[in-house]
Amino acid sequence: MGMTMTQKILADHAGLEEVKAGQLIEADLDFILGNDVTTPVAIQEMRKLKTDQVFDKDKIAMVLDHFTPNKDIKSAEHCKIVREYANAQDITHFFDVGEMGIEHALLPEKGLVVAGDVCIGADSHTCTYGALGAFSTGVGSTDMAAGMATGKAWFKVPSAIRFELKGKPKKWVSGKDIILHIIGLIGVDGALYQSMEFMGDGIENLSMDDRFAMANMAIEAGAKNGIFPVDEQTIAYMKEHGTKPYKIYEADSGAKYEETYFIDLSKLEPTIAFPHLPENTKPISQVPEILIDQVIIGSCTNGRMEDLRMAANILKGKKVAKGVRLIIIPATQAIYLQAMEEGCMKIFVEAGAAVSTPTCGPCLGGHMGILAAGEKAVATTNRNFVGRMGHVDSEIYLASPAVAAASAITGKITNPNEMEVTQ
Repeated sequence: MGMTMTQKILADHAGLEEVKAGQLIEADLDFILGNDVTTPVAIQEMRKLKTDQVFDKDKIAMVLDHFTPNKDIKSAEHCKIVREYANAQDITHFFDVGEMGIEHALLPEKGLVVAGDVCIGADSHTCTYGALGAFSTGVGSTDMAAGMATGKAWFKVPSAIRFELKGKPKKWVSGKDIILHIIGLIGVDGALYQSMEFMGDGIENLSMDDRFAMANMAIEAGAKNGIFPVDEQTIAYMKEHGTKPYKIYEADSGAKYEETYFIDLSKLEPTIAFPHLPENTKPISQVPEILIDQVIIGSCTNGRMEDLRMAANILKGKKVAKGVRLIIIPATQAIYLQAMEEGCMKIFVEAGAAVSTPTCGPCLGGHMGILAAGEKAVATTNRNFVGRMGHVDSEIYLASPAVAAASAITGKITNPNEMEVTQ
């Protein structure tokens, strides 16, 4: 029996010729990630282990992104713990205010995770790097600590689901719409502890930013990871963003998949996830009139340059609807700067948006856009659980940047195809 792409990566890192679904293995780690919420706990666990040094200061990243710039005393104390530890350990990849970005956009941008890597992160959306052909998955802070101490981690080898993509998406249909469609199709536990492996000719019609968004939300279907094959686009991206060596793995022709889903990208519409689960999806043509109070464009899912360009194309020459708050958060400093150079920032401000420094902020109900009781938001974030962005009586509708921008202008959930776009 052949191995899936994920299984081949894990077998290699475990020093084994073959692994099977359900098998417990110990694998070498290429990279470890923590943020300002999870790293302080990992540091406490490291001290319990009485380990004075991390296994490799070059293979760990600590990114202060969730509550930064600090929103209160507690978040300031958390960041201080990480800052002091990173300095004491001489952590090479420590990112503080002014140079940090949202972790899952920052690490690929810096070339720190590449194809063939095994990466763990004390954040559930670490699965983002599967877009590069890496095995990456979220873990708890205790596992992060063990990884920092030993450079290894235990895994149960996941079985896999295959998603065969064909066709080319229509205008305004992005990776966010595709993954929302898939989560709506299989449910929030439809890939529980499985690898979501994306294949097919349709992948060539997806940009790297599309793929990052899709891999990012694999966890919202319960998956252990999401992963894409490495193609010319992937290689070009890695060469542009760094010099770290990479290794390409391909699934065996006889690899076993628990299920196979065939997705015709050309038939998909912009897709909305209604409260309070990412599986509660509807194509835009089936969405009734829903008035909104706030729009968030950003996050580790959709704060990349293509996302901002998409929003800017729709917002150009228009105004945010009266009574609607539009908050735009570039995912990294480099993206922020590029958006300025391309004129996106001018478009955003003239439209009436507030633009933030990179932060996870409102996505987890942290800061920079908390909702009050009864308020409704369209967000390009990845979760819309009860109370996720503020009051338990608020509502979050997950959507693409195109839908979010169009909705900000009209004050209700809107199909971007109905908007007149100024070129």
